[in-house]
Amino acid sequence: MEQGHREPVEVTTRVRYAETDQMGVAYYANHFVWFEIGRSEFCRQRGFAYRRLEEEFGLYLVVVEARCRYLAPARYDDEIIIRTWLGDRRRRSVSFRYEILHRADGRKLAEGETVHVVVDREGRARTLPEPFLECVSR
Repeated sequence: MEQGHREPVEVTTRVRYAETDQMGVAYYANHFVWFEIGRSEFCRQRGFAYRRLEEEFGLYLVVVEARCRYLAPARYDDEIIIRTWLGDRRRRSVSFRYEILHRADGRKLAEGETVHVVVDREGRARTLPEPFLECVSR
């Protein structure tokens, strides 16, 4: 097991009305959507678009575990920062860690992690390609 890159990538977004409940609080499942935004941006900023993994290598990162700890509500129209960094990586799996922060005051709203296994088009576990590992480990 190799420890990942500790330098986070940040992306800012705004909580949209469609992401909230009747009280104007972000629905809990949207945090996983925000994690995906952070993960995609992490890879992109490291020089490896997720689309390349699919198109060039015929591989997919399948979520095998996801967790989120909710610390404070994100509300309609809040600007939030999605902070993402690489967690552990193995030959056939990789994890990403996340924090969701309130942009105005820096308050941590949530933290979480997703664990992914790389599979081919037939769903068989495969080894992570070296170009992907090189980019995301920078």
